[in-house]
Amino acid sequence: MSLKDEYKYDDIINLPHYVSKKHPPMSLLNRAAQFSPFAALAGHGVAIEETARLTDSFIELSEDRKEQLDEQLQLIRENSELEPEIEVTYFQPDSRKDGGTYVTVCGRVKRINGQERRIVFTDGTILPIDYIFEIRGELFRNMEISGI
Repeated sequence: MSLKDEYKYDDIINLPHYVSKKHPPMSLLNRAAQFSPFAALAGHGVAIEETARLTDSFIELSEDRKEQLDEQLQLIRENSELEPEIEVTYFQPDSRKDGGTYVTVCGRVKRINGQERRIVFTDGTILPIDYIFEIRGELFRNMEISGI
């Protein structure tokens, strides 16, 4: 670095700061925003997480297993005034990708809506009958349940 470069701005270094008469000064918040980090790949991380998220595939039940579930549902219908407590494992399809997950719900059954093929629980939970994988409860204690 030469001596000339070292004193390059001496002529303006002590001048007063210029303030425009036409444009108001920028607020500190707006000024800071112009230096905020730039995300060139906005949403890319979310897309990677979504791709990595695992889903299960729907298990198609055998005809025998479907009949057993129908018998269990009929037993629940016959005892609906008792509001039997059951535990239901069902397939919940994923809204964003193929597959879904198996979820277990416990509660007291208010009614079975055969026309809409849904189980309605006393707490307002509604489950689709067509996605039921397994039903357990004290009501079925004497019922023989075989494998899937």
